[in-house]
Amino acid sequence: MKSLQIQNTAFNTILSSFQGWLGVQLYATDTVYNMPIHLREFFHYLEAKGHEGIEYITTNLVTEYYEYLSSRKNKTRGGALSNGSLNKHQQSLKLFLKYLKEHSANFNFGVHLRTEKMNDIDVKDILSINQMKQLFEACSYSHISSRYQLRDKAMLVILYSCGLRRNEAVMLDISDVKFDEKLIHVRFGKGNKERKVAINDYNLRILEDYIFEARPKFYKSKTSEALFINKNGKRLLGKSYTDRLGAIIEATEDEDIQSKHITLHGLRHSIATHFLQSGMKLEYIQRFLGHDSLESTQRYVQIVNLLEDE
Repeated sequence: MKSLQIQNTAFNTILSSFQGWLGVQLYATDTVYNMPIHLREFFHYLEAKGHEGIEYITTNLVTEYYEYLSSRKNKTRGGALSNGSLNKHQQSLKLFLKYLKEHSANFNFGVHLRTEKMNDIDVKDILSINQMKQLFEACSYSHISSRYQLRDKAMLVILYSCGLRRNEAVMLDISDVKFDEKLIHVRFGKGNKERKVAINDYNLRILEDYIFEARPKFYKSKTSEALFINKNGKRLLGKSYTDRLGAIIEATEDEDIQSKHITLHGLRHSIATHFLQSGMKLEYIQRFLGHDSLESTQRYVQIVNLLEDE
């Protein structure tokens, strides 16, 4: 999508301004990068329809665009776009409408459309508690170096035990681990919202081992405040998290685990499911995950019901 060509100068200018505005509003790094790419496809669609400016945007036109997205193929993997991808396109238009209103533009096209829920969580990809224990155990041989092993284990603590999103984990600094308070301070949550996540003594000890034993062994570790750093002493970025999770999964040598489609966000789905199975109230899980509404959290009820029916 980012390679789509737009001839209209006004559209290109707005895209640049929109991206700058997202940065100033302190949206997450992924949002600042991806939302303009999704908006670019919308502008490309407008051009193909012969429209030369944003004044032609109406609710009907946006609805037609959404129908087009629902039927077009995924350009990376083939097949239709997932509900998650459709939601991201919708989110880009919602943010664009917010951008227009904050710039005193008189627009009010509807973006609520046919709201797609994130029901594309595959139950078979939810890890059991025992399988999560296997992942933690596999960190002992997920890399030849002990400092990487301890970093892998600490990453699982943050992504599973604390339920952080990928970008939330990326943006963590050492100072965000509050040992005395037994909390993880998430400063850059979704929508730039902060929250604090409770962490138990066992998981704190894992983070302590990484921070004080393993992290100092990384090159130029003292030059960065980032909690997770790479071999060059720089902040560890998203793809590296995915790569390390893949290495941990491979290290389990467990066919059942390796047959699952396990993602960083899938670890978050798993901990939410485990909490619900243990009897934790939905309201507590909502706060833990940083969901804006209880509706987003309620989908895990269906997952638990499906797991119980297996």
